[in-house]
Amino acid sequence: MAKSDTKAKSKKAKAHKSILNDTSLNFLRTYINNPSPVGFESSGQRLWLDYLKPYIDTHFMDPYGTAVGVINPEAPFKVVIEAHADEISWFVNYITDKGLIYVKRNGGADHQIAPAQRVFIHGKKGAVKAVFGWPAIHTRIGKESETQPKTENIWLDCGARSKKEIEALGIHVGAVVTYQDGFDELANDHFVGRAFDNRIGGFMIAEVARLLKENKKSVPYGLYIVNAVQEEIGLRGAEMIARRIKPDIAIVTDVTHDTNTPMINKNIEGDVLCGNGPSLAYAPAVHNKLLSFVENIAEKNKIPVQWRALSRSTGTDTDSFAYANDGCPSVLISMPLRYMHTTVEMIHRNDIENTIRLMYETLLALTPKTDLSYL
Repeated sequence: MAKSDTKAKSKKAKAHKSILNDTSLNFLRTYINNPSPVGFESSGQRLWLDYLKPYIDTHFMDPYGTAVGVINPEAPFKVVIEAHADEISWFVNYITDKGLIYVKRNGGADHQIAPAQRVFIHGKKGAVKAVFGWPAIHTRIGKESETQPKTENIWLDCGARSKKEIEALGIHVGAVVTYQDGFDELANDHFVGRAFDNRIGGFMIAEVARLLKENKKSVPYGLYIVNAVQEEIGLRGAEMIARRIKPDIAIVTDVTHDTNTPMINKNIEGDVLCGNGPSLAYAPAVHNKLLSFVENIAEKNKIPVQWRALSRSTGTDTDSFAYANDGCPSVLISMPLRYMHTTVEMIHRNDIENTIRLMYETLLALTPKTDLSYL
């Protein structure tokens, strides 16, 4: 084989070298498997900060648990890269005398997927295993209107047969409930698990910090790596931390719908597919010049992107940053995801790597003098 051919193949292999390594993938598995329900994100935030600390100069946490790693904390110009840490869950709402437990949503939990799912009830004595009960099909067939799962008729069964036995296990009204399902790998580089919405974002922004450190890259501004809480109930963590940091630019990452499965209307949701790259969005909260800047970075670095148009709000933390303080130029970079708010959320490894690359290259190109003026 000619030397020129060998060099060409070597360059091609280098170009396709994975960003992710064994250490980062092990962290991803641990992070996804760890419960981090709305309002109770602390254990997940500790995991995330422990992973992030080698790659940052300092860190802090706000009173409600949003975790922030900082590079160049003394710099006056501030850039945020952000994700949210919380996952949907349930609250124990009512305990019957016969030891069954009725629940209330904590975030956008889907009652239709709950029957027959295994869960953990996080009580005062630690996690208790339980299941969402549901009557056998034999008892429902033939009825004029077959019973459908609703929030008011799904219940938890942990094996207790009285309210007293429930309380002895440390379960109480207000105890939070999470699904047991965790991280797994499917064919063709797909990952599956609960709470990729949006702990995959927290993972990716931490990987950006890792790459900056390991590649010995510096940025001419203060970089704030933000893992916000309470997005699932109204973007509350981002709202609080945006007021505290007062960033000059915000790059937000979240998930968006893969619209290529049944029962999704592309006329409404657009055309996005797992594996085809991160999704960029036009929306009122998305700053047009910053979006154009990110698009040019993608083109220059041959990073594939997909497009969506979002009416009124993005429904993500982008809105909180964009409209905070005196207004903050903000952009949304989304991960395509199938089966959102279920226990089998699915993403593609290529999208993870390309989203990390897009954020990384954007940060390297940004400066305090980047023109983001309106006119």
